[in-house]
Amino acid sequence: MTSPWRRRCSEDQTGQGRPEAGAPGQGLPALLHRVALGDEAAFGRLYDVIAGPVFGVVRRVVLDRAQAEEVTQEVLLEIWRGAARYRPERGQVLPWVLTIAHRRAVDRVRAAQAAVDRDRREAVAAYTRPYDEVAERVAARADQELVRRCLRELTEVQRQSIALAYYGGYSQAQVAELLGTPLGTVKTRTRDGLIRMRDALTAEARRAPGRPAAFRRRTV
Repeated sequence: MTSPWRRRCSEDQTGQGRPEAGAPGQGLPALLHRVALGDEAAFGRLYDVIAGPVFGVVRRVVLDRAQAEEVTQEVLLEIWRGAARYRPERGQVLPWVLTIAHRRAVDRVRAAQAAVDRDRREAVAAYTRPYDEVAERVAARADQELVRRCLRELTEVQRQSIALAYYGGYSQAQVAELLGTPLGTVKTRTRDGLIRMRDALTAEARRAPGRPAAFRRRTV
């Protein structure tokens, strides 16, 4: 038997076909038992009772309304398909339904956060690994090995901040978001890293006076 979900959505839009919830003798356990047997009319009555509370629980967890509506649909579809799993001895119907709703909502939030975290890690990895490219851009006419040594002298977090801000094209606010770090901390790391690079390049230029012109221009 096909799911009655589409029919219920259509009826909600037209205002037709909404049977009165809570008719005599139609308690929730009895309705759920009939739903487990594939009774679409029983599902209609059950829907009228639980749809609002389900959406309310989901909406408190999933802040985006469109996603909350999607999760609500998933929960109601799960109730239609899994009504036979309900056991009266384990509690009342509505708390059982709302527990499913809360679990589904939390799963949606976790999935969304996991996607954000994955994108952030990929962005950081893409702009922190190619140190050779960073060195070439910093020292277009200078000794690349020297620049690489200077970069290696920085801390990992300083390298990440400088690579993302100066060679990845990100603003410091975007760097802070990518690294999951406060903006003030990113600014401090970037400033300290640039100071360390400047000092290292200046010191190297003084030790090698025959070729430091480019470095002197870059470290002023």
